[in-house]
Amino acid sequence: MEIFKNIIDFIYYIFSDASFITFTLPGGLSIGIPLLAILLIPTGIYFTIKTKCLIVRFFPEMLRITLEKKASSDKNSLSGLQALIVSTATRVGMGNLLGVVAAIAFGGAGSVFWMWVTALLGTSTAYIEATLAQLHKEKDPLYGGFRGGPAQYLHALFAKAQGKKKSVIAILFAISALLCWGGISQVIGNSVASDFNSTFNINPLYTSIALVLISAVIVLRKNTTVKVLDVIVPVMAVIYFFATIVFMVINFQALPGVFERIFAEAFGLRPAVGGTLGAVISMGAQRGLFSNEAGSGSAPCAAAAADIDHPVKGGLLQAFGVFIDTIVICTCTAMLVLIANPAQSGDPAVMLNEAMNFHMGYAGEVFMSVVLFLFCISTFLGVLFYARSNVAYLFGDNWTSQTLYKFFALAMLFMGGLSTAVDTWHLADIGIALMTVFNLIALFPMAKEPLRMLKEYKKSK
Repeated sequence: MEIFKNIIDFIYYIFSDASFITFTLPGGLSIGIPLLAILLIPTGIYFTIKTKCLIVRFFPEMLRITLEKKASSDKNSLSGLQALIVSTATRVGMGNLLGVVAAIAFGGAGSVFWMWVTALLGTSTAYIEATLAQLHKEKDPLYGGFRGGPAQYLHALFAKAQGKKKSVIAILFAISALLCWGGISQVIGNSVASDFNSTFNINPLYTSIALVLISAVIVLRKNTTVKVLDVIVPVMAVIYFFATIVFMVINFQALPGVFERIFAEAFGLRPAVGGTLGAVISMGAQRGLFSNEAGSGSAPCAAAAADIDHPVKGGLLQAFGVFIDTIVICTCTAMLVLIANPAQSGDPAVMLNEAMNFHMGYAGEVFMSVVLFLFCISTFLGVLFYARSNVAYLFGDNWTSQTLYKFFALAMLFMGGLSTAVDTWHLADIGIALMTVFNLIALFPMAKEPLRMLKEYKKSK
């Protein structure tokens, strides 16, 4: 047992410790970046160059295709917009709230700028992986419609040509993903239970029981998940966005100072809370990467389900999802906090509550608790949708394995509510790190087709 724990700690250190690789800059400044960021940021730069800054060139097209209908009349398949909603549900979660506040607390306001940069780079990575998922999707005999993701395109890369039934890399990805999403379920339970205990003084046990019961009613029914997400995600995103706009208008005199602080601290022109330029860049990059998940292989599981007439459209929609997650939702949280400018307590939850008290008094804490609950429940539903194709790849098409994983996730949700915050993050962090490594193995050798199709799609338009 001790050996297993040491292995887990070692993997966590390699991919998540910000001091794993340290660069020293002129003037004594240093940048400490985890290995995962070292892998994903150059990937984003490379694909941004190869797609000729996709987010700028195709942004109007991204908006247009969100309104397109399904390519077929299959009632169980998902439209491109529904696939985008599912992926947005999992992207938008704790990282958009406490994650952003943590970046500001430990890296200063300048970390918001680097969060933006990382997200814009990530849109191109998201396009490549989502288009690959569309190219290698398959019919789903259990739920109807389509399914797919990295396990399927890794299989195509390593096993299909040889006629093998399974690929080792694809199996490792699927296992890492299922463990990661179990860990995320644990984090969700902990986040909601802790927040409700703080805001409403509700015992975490009662919150955990209620959360599991609500989730079980949804996920244990065949095709209820997407229907619920179709309602929750647009509503929660729109309410949060417009609430932020209202607070920004009310406090418009503070906005020039907020943006001046973001850009000054981003380039070391003004001392940040973290004390070094390295803390600013590192925290911003990490929060951008871990919030929008570009390159991790999660969102392709939703992209593959889209019933659309061209694979490029699936890729563009998921690139747009990265934009929504970080440039829109994460920025909302950053504006709420930076306008209020709460004391730098080092505790993101305390800082967020102080910020909302500044804007709305105690009602602000209640509002944020409701937002947190909606973000978390939608994330839980989204990761269970992602799990479908990976469970099927490992265990075949049967309801037994699908249902057992749902019970596993519900159990993790309950356990998370009764755990301490420190105990809940390791499994999720390790899982997403391993997913990213396995996913990147496929992206570079398989990117040629998505890039070729993007050129042809542009010419056709």
